[in-house]
Amino acid sequence: MTQQPQPESRAPLTEATRAVDAPQGGITRKGLSAGSVGLIGAIVIGISCIAPAYTLTAALGPTVSEVGTQVPAIILLGFIPMLLVAFGYRELNRRMPDSGTSFTWATRAFGPWIGWLAGWGLIAATILVLSNLAGIAVDFLFLLISQVAANPEIADLAANPFVNVVVCLLFMLGATWISYRDMQTTQKVQYWLVGFQVVVLVLFSVAALVGVANGTAFDATPIELSWFNPFAVSDFSALAAGLSLSIFIFWGWDVTLTMNEETKGAETTPGRAATLTVVIIVALYLLISVSLIAFAGVGTGEFGLGNPDIQDNVFFALAGPVLGPLAVLVSIAVLSSSAASLQSTFVSPARTLLAMGHYGALPEKFAKVSPRFFTPGYATIVSAVVASVFYAVMRFVSENVLWDTITTLGMMICFYYGLTAFAAVWYFRKTWFRSVREFFFTLLFPLVGGVILAVLFFTTLIDSMDPEYGSGSHLFGLGLVFILGMVVLLTGIVIMIWQAFKRPAFFRGETLSRAVAED
Repeated sequence: MTQQPQPESRAPLTEATRAVDAPQGGITRKGLSAGSVGLIGAIVIGISCIAPAYTLTAALGPTVSEVGTQVPAIILLGFIPMLLVAFGYRELNRRMPDSGTSFTWATRAFGPWIGWLAGWGLIAATILVLSNLAGIAVDFLFLLISQVAANPEIADLAANPFVNVVVCLLFMLGATWISYRDMQTTQKVQYWLVGFQVVVLVLFSVAALVGVANGTAFDATPIELSWFNPFAVSDFSALAAGLSLSIFIFWGWDVTLTMNEETKGAETTPGRAATLTVVIIVALYLLISVSLIAFAGVGTGEFGLGNPDIQDNVFFALAGPVLGPLAVLVSIAVLSSSAASLQSTFVSPARTLLAMGHYGALPEKFAKVSPRFFTPGYATIVSAVVASVFYAVMRFVSENVLWDTITTLGMMICFYYGLTAFAAVWYFRKTWFRSVREFFFTLLFPLVGGVILAVLFFTTLIDSMDPEYGSGSHLFGLGLVFILGMVVLLTGIVIMIWQAFKRPAFFRGETLSRAVAED
């Protein structure tokens, strides 16, 4: 049964109520359904948002092309900054459990301008991935139908832009409807979708290892400890490129923090869920990558992971050789993965927009909570509409442009994760040396994680200026990925300046003020 909002919940901070309601510019609740998500539910939604089946089938091939058998090492390297940043998120959540997460925490640490941009980075990243997730779901839907019907021509229907966009919008509509409803509905859907894809991925990996053991593997490659050694990658550019892809495949765990106002034990459960989600995902990724490299090798043969013809969809190419008649399960798993992630990814932008509306950083409409479901209804619908329009336009303009947005997404991830990590460091500056625990979790870990992400952000920014970067599309001699990244960031700055004129109270620190953790 849908829970009633907590007594301390309140209406959006309008100009009329702002002065009385939050005289100190502090954090306040927004009317969401408190206590509706437990630890297991948060972990399941976190795994769903990462979408392991979808992300790894798209990222494993390109990562192999960059670093060969050192993929496990790259996965571990990508895991390190994610875990370090997750510790910073956890400490911020303990002090300030707020659905605005990056937006709220960066505002408290650095002020409204930096906070607004952190919120924009999160929203832009999730809107970009929402549109791409819907497109992936369409591709795998037609692949699945073609497998079941034994008619390869059906899969080609996904290439028709009209068919593609219509089906994509239907996926988006279904995900929006589930997200608009209460969190209990979201959890029930995710338990089935996430459970199925994880079981299939483990089965896929075990079957590949069995194939290596019994001599039926395509290109059996002995597993070596050197696969886990990042220093075996001699070229720094290849290391950076592989690491950027690794960051992408871990992205999404922070959704567990965005649900903090709806989680049982808001101060501790979201942080635990984030840490456990990242650990579970890295274990799953290592199992899959090691088993598939051992089975298919990294060469350019028919099923080799280095074959450019299969790198866009490694799981689909290897499903038959590994699972035989059960190969269709892999297509269902990737379809369920992209569909599940499409639905769960709505959680973060909707709740960030809700917080920005609540504190007066965006129009008050964004602060509206559904009176029936206690979810950010208006913000959810706006997120869906923007993502749908973006996908439809980009799909008709150029498929290369659409795929370049994935690389742009990587920059946005580094941008707002890095800002949030630095926000943790600065917010806790008065408690760094209070204890050994405080030193590691509020200073050292988030600082190192933030620096790694900042280096990756600027490295990708500089490299993406190359006209050959990404899909090879370019304008005025600059790579399209660089142009897309700059357009996204500059659009955020323009909207922020416009909001500063329209809603000055937030930018004066009246609705959400700067603060510092005290002893």
